[in-house]
Amino acid sequence: MAEWTEIKIEVESEDAERAEAAAHMAAPYGIYVEDYSSLEAEVLEIANIDLIDEELLNKDRSKVIIHIYISPEDNPAEALAFLRERYTAQGIKFKITDGSCMEEDWLNNWKKYFNPIKVGDRILIRPSWRDDYEPDGRAVLSLDPGIAFGTGTHETTRLCLEALEKHIKPNDRMLDVGCGSGILSVAAVLLGAESALGVDIDEMAVKTARENAALNGVGEKIKVIHGNLTDRVSGRFDVIAANIVADAIILLSEDIKSFMADGAVYIMSGIIDSRADEVKKSVEKSFDIIEEYLDNGWCCYVAVKK
Repeated sequence: MAEWTEIKIEVESEDAERAEAAAHMAAPYGIYVEDYSSLEAEVLEIANIDLIDEELLNKDRSKVIIHIYISPEDNPAEALAFLRERYTAQGIKFKITDGSCMEEDWLNNWKKYFNPIKVGDRILIRPSWRDDYEPDGRAVLSLDPGIAFGTGTHETTRLCLEALEKHIKPNDRMLDVGCGSGILSVAAVLLGAESALGVDIDEMAVKTARENAALNGVGEKIKVIHGNLTDRVSGRFDVIAANIVADAIILLSEDIKSFMADGAVYIMSGIIDSRADEVKKSVEKSFDIIEEYLDNGWCCYVAVKK
């Protein structure tokens, strides 16, 4: 494997776009950008689950680091000189360092932040490229969300997963309302459900959910459809999960009953604590809440029909 030169350019976040444009002129390949200014939002957009390594969370949000990789056939010294001249002329404050690295290393550098994580008692979530883990009898859920990944789950999703593992039984049919990346549908099937149906109004979420189902080898047991719940879904389900937002849960409360089989449980998450009492009051018109999960300002309710 060939030895390449890695050039690191640190700039202020407001100069990132101009600095990256110049970097592409110096080397139109082998570039990646460390920009943590909107880390949490990007994680949720890509994966709908907050799996961020603590090391990433502690990164300086005011700085951006651009990594450029120069092949042995090219001239690293020329690229360095060009960048220094360009940034100085543009009035961009910068810090440049360089060193050697193997091609294999820079292709996989970002993956070092992504670690398998245990959720509840029965689930292990792992980056799809990580094989160095012990399942310890847990259901292994693989995700491949890109650079936004890490070691801890967002409370809303984790609380849902913990409730799911408690209530899913063999042969259950599961409905995932606002399925996002499909992680709850996949988890339900891996935990023993016979099938899962996911529905989401976002076409990209539907595509991602289908990909995640296939990645975990359960694509034949999971159906994902695009559209609104009441317009596109029919039938009754043993477990229904809605990891959405407080307003949507309040609006859905009446409709959900018609999708519940006898003895079904309804898991609601994504409820910030400041709205918890409001949601509870609305839900209890039609349901008995049998469990409450609370963590770091987020609530999850498990309910059955009155």
